[in-house]
Amino acid sequence: MSHRLDKVSSLIKEELSLIFLHKLQDPKMGLITVTNVKVSPDLKHTKIYISVFDKEKREKVLESINELKGLIRSELAGRIQLRFVPELHFFIDDTMDYVEKMEGLFKKIHESDSEKHDN
Repeated sequence: MSHRLDKVSSLIKEELSLIFLHKLQDPKMGLITVTNVKVSPDLKHTKIYISVFDKEKREKVLESINELKGLIRSELAGRIQLRFVPELHFFIDDTMDYVEKMEGLFKKIHESDSEKHDN
């Protein structure tokens, strides 16, 4: 990825985090974290990965964010200086689920290893 795309991604991530923190304070959505932003080379589309603290609310939160996409994009337009604001595409970041699953597997392996050594 080019240096410019990295800078634009970082800027969008920072500004979206602030928008979620200050403008979209809805207790029903809970804690939302922008974990990653990927901008297309033509700067017309962004993939925004979010983490939702409450796992049971993820799909509902994603629906709500997609309904507010226009508001979020216009808020972003007022905060960044680009020729045009890219289309926003939101996705749930399930990296932590994967990490938890792997840690659980490692724990099981260690438990079975210690049982074998005890016998």
